[in-house]
Formats: sequence, structure tokens, C-alpha cells
Amino acid sequence: MDLGVRWKVHGDGRTPAPGAVVRPDERLSWPRTFGLGAQHVVAMFGASFVAPVLMGLDPNLAIMMSGVATVLFLLATRGRVPSYLGCSLSFVGVAAVIRAQGGTSATVTGACLVVGAALFLIGLAVQRFGARIIHAAMPPVVTGAVVMLIGFNLAPVTAATYWPQDQWTALLVMLFTGLAVVGLRGFFARIAIFLGLVFGYGLSWVLDRVFGQIHSADGSGKVTAHWRLDLSGVAKADWLGLPSFHAPSFQWSAVLVALPVVIALVAENAGHVKAVGEMTGADLDDKLGTAIAADGAASMLSTAVGGPPNTTYSENIGVMAATRVYSTAAYWAAAFFALLFGLCPKFGAIVAAIPGGVLGGITVILYGMIGLLGAQIWTNARVDLRNPLNLVPAAAGLIIGIGNVSMKFTSNFTLSGIALGTLVVITGYHVLRVFAPAHFKVEEPLLDEGTSSYDESGG
Repeated sequence: MDLGVRWKVHGDGRTPAPGAVVRPDERLSWPRTFGLGAQHVVAMFGASFVAPVLMGLDPNLAIMMSGVATVLFLLATRGRVPSYLGCSLSFVGVAAVIRAQGGTSATVTGACLVVGAALFLIGLAVQRFGARIIHAAMPPVVTGAVVMLIGFNLAPVTAATYWPQDQWTALLVMLFTGLAVVGLRGFFARIAIFLGLVFGYGLSWVLDRVFGQIHSADGSGKVTAHWRLDLSGVAKADWLGLPSFHAPSFQWSAVLVALPVVIALVAENAGHVKAVGEMTGADLDDKLGTAIAADGAASMLSTAVGGPPNTTYSENIGVMAATRVYSTAAYWAAAFFALLFGLCPKFGAIVAAIPGGVLGGITVILYGMIGLLGAQIWTNARVDLRNPLNLVPAAAGLIIGIGNVSMKFTSNFTLSGIALGTLVVITGYHVLRVFAPAHFKVEEPLLDEGTSSYDESGG
């Protein structure tokens, strides 16, 4: 069985020839391959470490399981789809809502495990029936609206939790990160979030030395005098050790909040497969179902031991585009480095010490970018918002999701925010479509941003 773990040496093993690319089944010399693997880890570092911190999960376990997830994904796709799987930011809002309802870390990971299972089943369905079923169930107007409300639903988390901890640091970090995203080029532009974290970390240390303690809300919301950057946990942490594991627990209310995220994950995977196919010149539509199922299986494995769910990372697409090296060997190297980082508790303690004000500045941009990915899906699919069939369910769902509107059905069952908004968008669109006149139903035959055509063969 070909597992995609054999690679031909490209050219002289040093650099690709002018205009050439290093294909997934090729590699450069092993020292260069490991260097590229380290580069991929740095590229995903910002989001993959920020996400578990924002979700209240162990960052060491997150990075370790991202390495495991990447290995599983590469084996499942037989090395044809180069990808790094890191912690999905789409679940940050879900975790915040579940915790606000009294949920624990086990409740969060249990809900995410169910989402991973749903993603796995969707992947199997796409393998069986073809990519067209994605468009039938989740046309771009629906997918874009759900991704948008997931991102914008996070705004109160920044406004109420992170920004008030140190508003001036948050403002400066926001400005620096924005300048980095826009002003830097190539690889450095791809790690702008990471650079923003480093800048904020250093800025907080300097402000502590110059101005002393700050009197503001801490991470728990209690107003106290405290240091912006508290490194006491770093000094106590060991250099080598296992991360903290825990078993998931399951609550229907938490699961219902989390399930809408599966739509965002399908869109992310579809976009990744399509982007890699275009860059490598390979037709990877037959691997779309496999990629989605592999992501779901990897997320189930991670959440089963207390880690966060995973998704493909666009940051790593940027690294491939900049280097023109699409070798899956580099991703095996990246997975190896991730496993090593996961076994260093001191490294995780450094990440956990990120000041709240720094997260405030980062999340202002990060959450907005997540939401605007929904608008990008609309733009790519040429969704016509002048059409009432598209406009009405999207508008209603967005206001419900962003405003965190709730509906109480019984004393023990309430739908609100992301879950209710998603339900309104999906059911609203399909119900209205039944009653809409024929000229409202004319659509471009496009799938979500990840695929370019229907699979008429049905397989």
C-alpha cells in the first residue's frame, strides 16, 4: 500500500530550478526539508497557539496533537495533499459560549468531538456521492453567512474580556499587527499574527519595567493591581514532560452550539484542497472527501484526549506559495517538531503567559478576519444579495448570530447565537426556496470556494 512516504530528490536537492516546483512526492535534501518543516511550524504558530489559549485548553497538548493530526492527514491522503492541521479558530466562539453557560474544558472538547464526527461523516458522504452534495446542502450564500456569524459573534469576547485588561497595549498591538499584515512581504507577512504576539509580549515587559503594575481587570474580570506579563508560571514549569490530558464529556446544549462550525470546516478544507490543486497543477477533487474525513478523524482523536479540534491552515499554503516547495516530507518534519514542542511544558507556560491586552489587540483583527472570510466566500461564488432568496435568510441569521439572540423552548433547552443563527440561515434558505419564484432560484453552478465543478460521476 502506497502511504505517500517515499520521495524522489528534486534536482540537486538544493533549490528548485527556475520556474519549477517541488511536487508533493519530491523533496529537497533532508537538512533543507527539516528547515522547511520548522518554517511551517513557525507559520502556523500564531493561530495554533492562540486558539487553545482563547479556548482555555492546554497549548502544549494542542501543538502535540496538531503534529499527530498532520501525520494522520498525510497518511489518509496518501501524501497527495500537503497540509498542516492546527487548532481551528472557528471553535473559539463556541468555547466562549459553552463556558459562559457553565461548561468545563471537558464539555468544550466533548462538543468539539461531536463536530469532528459530523465532519468525518460528511467526508465519507462526499467520497460516495461527489462534491456536488456540498453545494446542494450548503450553497455559498449559506456557507458565507455561517462563517461570517461565527467570526463576528466573537466581538463581545474581545470587547468584554481581553481589551479592558490593558487597552493601550491592545491598541498598539492591533496597530503593529495591522501594519505587519499589510506592510510585510512574503513569509513574514504569513506570520504577522505571530510577530504581533512577540511585539506585544516585549511591549508588556517594557511597560511593566517603566510604569510598574497596571490597575485593571485581570483574566477573571476582577479589577486588581497586577503585572501585565506574569512569568511566574514559566519559572515553575519543567523543560520536559507530558501535557495535561482529560476525557471529554457530552451535553446536548453544548453540542448544538458547536455543530454549526462543521460548515466552516467543510469550507476551509474545500478551499485548501482547491488551492493546493491549483498551485501544483494536480486535479485533487477526488481527494476532497478524503481530506474532509481525515480532518474529522484527526479532530476526534485530538478532542478525545483533551486537545482542540483541527483544520487545514492557510498560513502554510502561503509558505508553499512563497517557496514553491509542496513536498509532504516537509510536513512530516513539521509534525516531528510539533511533537517535540508539545513535550516541553516550559514552552507552553510561555504561551499561557501572553498578557490579556496583547490578546485584545490580536483578536480584534483575528476575529474580524474570520468573519470576513464569509464575505470572501460570497464574493468568490458571486452571491447576489439583491436576490431576496439570498438576502433574507442571511440577514436574519447574521443579526441573530452576531447579536446573540436566544430562543427559550423549555426550562432546560435554549438556542442562541451561533447555533440559532445557523439554523435560521440553513432552514430559512431551503424553506424559502420552496416558495420562491423560478427567477430567484437561478444560480451559478459553483461549489464552496474549494471546488470548481460538480462531480457528475457521483464518486
